[in-house]
Amino acid sequence: MPEESEAGVFRKYYRKHGFMFGVAILFLTIEAAADLLQPTIMAHIIDEGVAEGRMDYVVKMGAFMLLITALGAIGASVRNIVSSRVSGQFGAELRADLFRHIQKLGFAKLDRFERASLIVRMTNDVTQVQNFANGLMRIFVKAPLLCIGSLIMAVRLNPELSLVLVVVVPLAGLFVAMNLRIGVPYFTRMQKALDRVNGIIREYLAGVRVVKAFHRYDAETLKFDGANGEYRDRATDAARIVAFFSPTVMLTMNMGIVAVLWFGGHRVSGGGMQVGHIVAFINYMTQMLYAFMVVTMVFTMFVRAKGSAARIGEVLAERNDMAWVDGAVSAARASERGMVEFDAVTCRYGKADSAPALRDVSFVCRPGETIGIIGSTGSGKSTLVGLIPRYYEADSGTVKVNGIDVRLCDPKELRRRIAVVPQKTMLFTGTVADNIRWGNEEATREQVEQAARMAEAHEFISKLPEGYDAPVGQGGTGFSGGQKQRLAIARALVRQPDILILDDCTSAVDAATEARIKSALRTYAKGLTCILIAQRITSVIDADRIVVLDQGELAGIGSHAELMDSCRVYREIYESQLGKEGNSHAASV
Repeated sequence: MPEESEAGVFRKYYRKHGFMFGVAILFLTIEAAADLLQPTIMAHIIDEGVAEGRMDYVVKMGAFMLLITALGAIGASVRNIVSSRVSGQFGAELRADLFRHIQKLGFAKLDRFERASLIVRMTNDVTQVQNFANGLMRIFVKAPLLCIGSLIMAVRLNPELSLVLVVVVPLAGLFVAMNLRIGVPYFTRMQKALDRVNGIIREYLAGVRVVKAFHRYDAETLKFDGANGEYRDRATDAARIVAFFSPTVMLTMNMGIVAVLWFGGHRVSGGGMQVGHIVAFINYMTQMLYAFMVVTMVFTMFVRAKGSAARIGEVLAERNDMAWVDGAVSAARASERGMVEFDAVTCRYGKADSAPALRDVSFVCRPGETIGIIGSTGSGKSTLVGLIPRYYEADSGTVKVNGIDVRLCDPKELRRRIAVVPQKTMLFTGTVADNIRWGNEEATREQVEQAARMAEAHEFISKLPEGYDAPVGQGGTGFSGGQKQRLAIARALVRQPDILILDDCTSAVDAATEARIKSALRTYAKGLTCILIAQRITSVIDADRIVVLDQGELAGIGSHAELMDSCRVYREIYESQLGKEGNSHAASV
């Protein structure tokens, strides 16, 4: 499916909020019209009321001026309320849609983006776009309205003084255009430099333990100083552009005001012009100066909002290549519950011409079996099990769960029957019991404790001051790697799935604890298909069958004894680890 353009991605928001946006612009126009009428009314008060001593006219026009001011204030108030509401709803909806869209993306698409980058897009980038939308309804549209309106009103008021505008306005407009043309690239480069500073800060904070462990303060400081210095230079260059052009525009308009005073003064002394016209004309020129200054400031926000919108659009334009079939199959024959079948499966990441992570893999996991998967780093172990819950899509071949092609399964039903303990353990903010109940929200306290016992987590949980109600910080702060792994295993077990996938999830626990966990699983997992990925051969040596992967290909499958006789890759792994793991353990198995 072709990716949508940036405009296409945001079209739904135009349609949904376009009417209220128009309402805000309408009241903004009323406010601008009120601002434009006031200098003309003031001119009449001065020339026809004050100059002729007609106080009744002054009172009448003064009251009319107050009425116009009140209308402008009402317009400004309604505009502020509408613009704040529309921009707030737009920002909330955009952020929520982005969050939901990220959840729907398959891992193959999601892996294209850094996790920290996605956070920035959902927070700072959405805020930039929201602020720009709010500014459009508050001041950005008002500036050109004031500029054009002031020009028209000034010409209608006094065509003679308008000769000054023939010179001043095009000259000021030229400086504004030059400012935009020259300044935008500088601000674009400044924004990119700021992104690099943010990237380095995020990287440092994420890896602060590694920095401390290797004492790399100086290297990280130099890296940050380089990016920070580049940002300083880019910001300074951009500020110089503004520092030159903004005073130039102000000087041009102020020289025009001086010219109006000089020319008008001569005309007033000669009786050919009224004082009120000069006062009103100067007010209109002041409004034009304000409009020009707003325009010169708007482009900096536009550059940032445009970049942010593009980054948000990149995510929203991504579409899942995995299509879930409507009315997908959810039932399965009881005799096949827990069966997993791989038939000539090939899977690759990225482009179609990239090397496959798995190549022509075929085997069957029968219900109730414990299958071990072993191989060197990068051999495709995690990719293989990622195809079972359909985190990734196979390029060719078929993956079946419970006798049904995963492409025809109802996604909710498919993943409800599978529990995965990932290689990288992730706990969530809440309590220990809440984290275990992630596997089954309706689990009772007894089921939670039973799952914790089987995962060898009950003992350390019981020693916590609050027990199962002990708070868990973001990411599992305060728990050791082994404790987090055991909580993740308990979370999977409380789900009571048909298929349990353990992706190297006992790497942080000692051998004795791992043995007790496996013993509990053998008792618990009667009729449960257990797929165990491990780097240590002792973790899979007692499995019913062991799948050996080598560079994405199936190198062998069978029991430990069968593979020792028939599979060179397995034998090499066994012999290389035997000294590390201990002969006694291997012999006892």
